Amino acid sequence: QVQLVESGGGLVQAGDSLRLSCGASGRTLSSYRMGWFRQAPGKEREFVATISWNGGSTYYADSVKHRFTISRDNAKNTLYLQMNSLKPEDTANYYCAASRSWDTTTTPTAYDYWGQGTQVTVSS
Repeated sequence: QVQLVESGGGLVQAGDSLRLSCGASGRTLSSYRMGWFRQAPGKEREFVATISWNGGSTYYADSVKHRFTISRDNAKNTLYLQMNSLKPEDTANYYCAASRSWDTTTTPTAYDYWGQGTQVTVSS
């Protein structure tokens, strides 16, 4: 089992950047495909980005493509999400998640472990 803790959220203005981190304990992150999801008030949790176990493959939601970058440092047991050109519609609670499946997957049910989330608020 792996425990995940997100950090790096905050209040920023439109056009600003933030970098989220997700630290892991309990097991090494290299055992898992990792993903970022987000959930805004009153909305379902939605896929943001995913990365393969070694970082060799990434996949993004269309809404964040070319603005967000997912990366991982397995030596530090940490997952990252670099968010540039932030928009008010990016406002949400952001969650990292670990999946035992090595397939590229965007559905929350395919992920086995979740962090508690970190809030990102983008003002216009």
